[in-house]
Amino acid sequence: MVAVVGVEGNDRGNGVPVRSDWERAEAGALYGLPFADLMFQAQSVHRDNFDPNRVETASLLSIKTGGCPEDCGYCAQSAHYDTSLKATRLMDRADVVATAQRAKDAGATRFCMAAAWRGPKDRDLDQVCDMVTAVKGLGMETCVTLGMLTPKQAARLSEAGLDFYNHNVDTSPEFYDKIITTRTLQDRVDTLAHVRDAGIKVCSGGIIGMGERLEDRLGMLVLLANLPSHPQSVPINLWNEVTGVPVYDTAERPNPIALVRLIATARIMMPKSVVRLSAGRQYMTDELQALCFLAGANSIFIGDVLLTTKNPQRDRDASLLRRLGITSGLA
Repeated sequence: MVAVVGVEGNDRGNGVPVRSDWERAEAGALYGLPFADLMFQAQSVHRDNFDPNRVETASLLSIKTGGCPEDCGYCAQSAHYDTSLKATRLMDRADVVATAQRAKDAGATRFCMAAAWRGPKDRDLDQVCDMVTAVKGLGMETCVTLGMLTPKQAARLSEAGLDFYNHNVDTSPEFYDKIITTRTLQDRVDTLAHVRDAGIKVCSGGIIGMGERLEDRLGMLVLLANLPSHPQSVPINLWNEVTGVPVYDTAERPNPIALVRLIATARIMMPKSVVRLSAGRQYMTDELQALCFLAGANSIFIGDVLLTTKNPQRDRDASLLRRLGITSGLA
């Protein structure tokens, strides 16, 4: 049993209670509502807490690619699998800042930096902290994902001015051991606690389409919603096809309506969290993305590449948001 259940206190999402005591049966009941009723509830909660016609735009850069010692069965960057991905060293600060400036010029308001580590060494963390401070100097929000953190490392990132730390729970407690064996789910939950205690905002979500059941997707949402406080950002990723990893043999892309239902359920369960349509958008039609925005998704990654996989081109995103009347950093 993962020790995560907490109480959110008396905080309310503009009239909707913000709860940390969800049962999986409750999540299933929401998910299974008639589609119109589910969408109505989700859109109502969304309007109570956010501008329904605005989407956050973020950019993601791999600052250290490949060679990761973890055995995450979905990931091209694991050293355990032959994915033909070339490992790289940590990028230079100047190159990272230049990339962040280009992302800002393209319409991104948040810049996320990812390194394929089990956890950062102190000398590497010092370099990342310098990057964080420099990117903040451009007027952007900052986010990093570096693997597991100690309390001291989280405090160091907070001192550097980091806004968000990403550390996904990936899936349900029941399915977790089927895709990862080198890092426990409790390890992830502990890192999230260190991040919260350091005063950094939490970005945590998961991946669907790896061969998990509906019960696992709902279990992932319950796990996130029952953290001591809800993550400020909840990325929902469709698994990006990667050959050479174990998940390639079990993956099954979710039905589009199932994805919309999951987004709507996440919006209702975590009313004040930003819900991001993250990896896998290149598989989605414009119509599917529009339904996800209606269900409460209000953030996307922009740019042609997410770490090592494809992402929709900026012009396609700008055209879709313009046709939907949604404002963003994309002019």
